[in-house]
Order: sequence, then structure tokens, then C-alpha cells
Amino acid sequence: MDVNHATAPPDRDGGRTAPGRTTPPDVTTDEVPRGPAPAEARADVDPERLGRLLGDPGLTWFVDRVRQRMARGRPLTGTVTLSDPDESQRRAAERLLGRAPRARGSLGIRLDIVDEILRRSGVSPGGLAAAVVALAGPVVLHAETRNREERAWEEAYAPLGTLDAELAPWAERIRGDGLVRRLARTPEAAAPLVEAAVRALRALPASPPTSRATFAARDLSGAHALDEGTPLATLVLSGIRCLTGFPDGSGAQWRREAWASAGLLKDDLSSTVLTLNLRGTPALDWMADAGEPAVLTLRSLTGRAPVASVAPTGTVHICENPAVLSAAADTLGRACPPMVCLQGQPSAAALTLLRDQSSRGARLLHHGDFDWGGVRIATALGRSVPWLPWRYTAADYRAAVTAVTEAPDLTGPPAATPWDPALAVALAECGVRVEEETVLNDLLTDLGTQSR
Repeated sequence: MDVNHATAPPDRDGGRTAPGRTTPPDVTTDEVPRGPAPAEARADVDPERLGRLLGDPGLTWFVDRVRQRMARGRPLTGTVTLSDPDESQRRAAERLLGRAPRARGSLGIRLDIVDEILRRSGVSPGGLAAAVVALAGPVVLHAETRNREERAWEEAYAPLGTLDAELAPWAERIRGDGLVRRLARTPEAAAPLVEAAVRALRALPASPPTSRATFAARDLSGAHALDEGTPLATLVLSGIRCLTGFPDGSGAQWRREAWASAGLLKDDLSSTVLTLNLRGTPALDWMADAGEPAVLTLRSLTGRAPVASVAPTGTVHICENPAVLSAAADTLGRACPPMVCLQGQPSAAALTLLRDQSSRGARLLHHGDFDWGGVRIATALGRSVPWLPWRYTAADYRAAVTAVTEAPDLTGPPAATPWDPALAVALAECGVRVEEETVLNDLLTDLGTQSR
């Protein structure tokens, strides 16, 4: 057998590797192999002769196939086959086996024969596995790689365990749905991403509300940390939806409102709240004297001259739809008790105003549409301020259903009604929605009684 062709250059571990060989993804020079340790392999293996025997570039495919079998934990028996070998690969196999391979067709090399050659020649007394380790570096089993990677992912997810119970469902969901893996790709990239998201969510909702950029500069890595489209913004926004109960949706406007539900704003002017007959500043007093609705911006509620001196009014009635507030202004004018209209999901401005009123001793009464969306809005409001139902119980709903001759069907997924659990049951049983406008006369009667 002729093994006297040129040697391959030594690798960094002192062994030999084929010229141009690239280390497969499952190889690491820092791990201890399942076969002989690198030091043992160098002591037992003749690196110069091994380089001439197996280090030929024409046998790169063969060594790689052996490493793949070792990484999968398969025995080094049977035959490995190359379907369309070139001439250099045939000649390399001929030198290894000491015989001429077939001139045409596929090229097959029996692993047990190569193992015997290496042992008998003294090139590698430990056989083929030890020779491959000495030639190309240690092999790590795929199972070990997977286990090590899963441990790294668990370490990346560890900060989720510090979240409050209300965010536990979100933490469990992102572990299972692959969101973090899609955003970060690797556990090394996921660890700082998860840690930053947890840090942000633990500081939310922001009170008083602030811009996203200001919040990110103060609590995260910089003002642009929560810019649209960044992995961190995507992850934090998914957590906010769990934190505030903000409903599913899409689009730029929906995202702005979802951020605002946690007190993070694009600016302090775009968030507004519709009011009627609140007092405390010259502008509000003037509008209340006229019995006309007023629109307050978040800036006016939190700025240098905030509307923080709005006088306690005893009771503030909260409605969901502008039509109710408009009808109250038309019917009662300046005699109407103070009102706040949410216009859908509570805005940062609305929450800021209602928190202020509640802290000053005002009693907050809330009414909304009798549908699943309406009860979700009411639940979201209850997370920020205490309120009492204003004709918004199961008894009120059943009475309204009896009074209407025709009502649209209830749609969407059910939701809980923690202020009156019987309301969710009644909604499911009756299966129709009753909008605020349908019971407007009852609401105006209440407001008129309060104004006397």
C-alpha cells in the first residue's frame, strides 16, 4: 500500500486536515469528543502518515460522511457511497484501499476495511473514529448539541420568571409560539432581547403617560429602542396587549392605540378625550357654562399648565359612544352632570383624566355597549380606575333585550364581566347586542335626575 504522497498542513490542534477543508457545523474544537480525547489521539496517531492517508482532498467527502455518522451516534460499519465521483476522488480511494476502484459508476468504501487498515498499519491504533478526530477535530453528538441549545434557550427565557402573575399567560405563550425564536434566531441574541422586554413591561403602564422615545431613553438602551419594526418593539407590544387587555387588530392606528393603552404615546397631542361640563380652568368653565362638549389633549392634562385642578364633581358619568354625550349636551346642556366619553378603547388622555378625578374623590359610573367589545373596553378601564356600573348589569341587559323589537346578533369571542359575572352569562344566553343609543332615553333620564 502506497501512503507516501504529500502531507496536509497541520491544523491548530497539531493534527492534519485536508487542504481547503471547512469544519462542519456540528464540529467544535472546544468540546471533548466521544472517542479519544485530542491529546490521546495525538499520542496514538501518526499525524504525518494519517495526513497522507486520509488527508487527501479526494477523501474529504469520506471523512465528512464518517463525522456525520459519529455525530448521529451511528456505528462505523457498512459502506459509504459517492454517486458521481471525479477522477481525483477515485485515485484517492485507490491509494487508501491499495486497489484500483471501478472505472465507472458510484464509489463505495467499506468503513470496517478502512478501520482495519488504520489499526493494522499503526497509523491509528484506535481505528477510524480516532483517526477522524485527530484529522479534523472533535465531534459533538447532535443530541448533545440540541440539548445544549435548549439549555441556552431556557437561560434566555429566565427573565420571564420575574414578571407579575398578570403577565404569566403572555410569558407562557411566547415560550410556546416561537415569537422570540423568530425575532432573535439564536439564544445568544434572545437573551438581551427578553431581558429588555421584561424590563420594559415591569415599568408599564407608564404613569403619567409619556412618549415611547422618552420611555425608551429612560428605561431601555436608547430613544430608538422601541422604534416601529424592531424586535424589541414587537415583543413589548405583544406583552402590552396582555397587560392592558387591548383587543386584537392591525395597522398603524391600532398599534398607536395599543401602545397608548400602556401610557406610551407617539406624542402628547394626538391622545385626546371628549368631555362635557368638567370645570377647573377658564376654558373648561367657559365650555361648561355653554353646556358644550370639550376635547382635552394629553398635553393639557400633563403639561406645564395641566388641567389638574378640575374640581371634584361628586359623580362623573362615563359613556362609550360620542352620540350619548352629544345627546346629553343637546337635551340637558349646562345642567348635565360631568361626563367623559371613551370613544372606544380608553385613550391615555382619558385614563389620565379619570385617574385624576378618582384620586380627587369622584365616583365614576360607566356604561357601554352590551356586546363583547363593550365589556372588553369596560374591563380595560377597570384595570386603571375603579368604576361602578351605570345601567350596565345583567338585569339592565335583559330588560333592554325585552324592550327592543329587533337587535343584531352578538359576534366575536366571549369575554368575562368581573363587575357582574351574570352579565356574561346573559349575553351568551340572549345572543344579541344592544348599543348605547338603543337605551339612550334611559341614560338621559338618569342624567336629568342627577342634574336636579
